[in-house]
Amino acid sequence: MRIIMLGPPGAGKGTQAEALTKKLDIPAISTGDMLRDAVSRETAIGLKAKSFMDAGQLVPDDIIIGIVSERLSNPDCANGYILDGVPRTLVQAEALDQQAVAIDVVLSIEISDEEILERLGGRRACPNCNAIFHITSKPPKEEGICDECGTELIIRQDDNPETIKNRLDTYHKETKPLKEYYESKGLLKTVDNVPGVEETTAAVFKVLGI
Repeated sequence: MRIIMLGPPGAGKGTQAEALTKKLDIPAISTGDMLRDAVSRETAIGLKAKSFMDAGQLVPDDIIIGIVSERLSNPDCANGYILDGVPRTLVQAEALDQQAVAIDVVLSIEISDEEILERLGGRRACPNCNAIFHITSKPPKEEGICDECGTELIIRQDDNPETIKNRLDTYHKETKPLKEYYESKGLLKTVDNVPGVEETTAAVFKVLGI
C-alpha cells in the first residue's frame, strides 16, 4: 500500500505512520529523513539540496520531488511506503504525478485548530536533556521541573500560541487545494481524531480496511 499522510502539525501523523509501518511492514518516510539521507550519501540531488540548506533557504520543489523519487526507488519501498510531509503543496502533488510516483490512498487526519492549540500549547520541553512533557496529559512530577535532570522546563518557540496559529494558517492554505486535488482523483480518505492514540490507530486501520 502506498500512502500519503496529511494532517496539521500536532495531529499525530508520525505516531500513526509508525503504527502503519508495523502493521504493513512498509517504510514511513518524512521529508526531513529523505533530505538527510540524500545529503549524507552525497548524491547529486542531495548536494544540490545541501547548498540551499547551508544557505538557510527552503529547498525548491523540483529538488524535493527529485529526492522523493530517488528514495522511493530503493528496494525497501518495493511493497509500498508512507509519505509524511510531502507533497506539501498542489505544485508538489502535480510534480509527483508527472514523476509517475504511485499513490493508493491519501489519508487525512482531521482535528480542530482548538485541539491542536491545546495539544501543542501545553507542551513543555527540557532545554538540557530534551525530555518532553505536557501540562495535562504528561505533567512533570514537580511543576515546571524536568523529571529526568531537574532543569527548569521551557515553552519552545514552535509551541508558542502565535507560532502555532501561523503554522495552522499556512497548513490550511496549502492543504485545502491538495485535499480537493486528491478527492477529485478518488484517493482521499479522512479520519476524525478521537481521544487516545490507540483509538485513532483503530480508526485509521478501519478506514484503510486493514
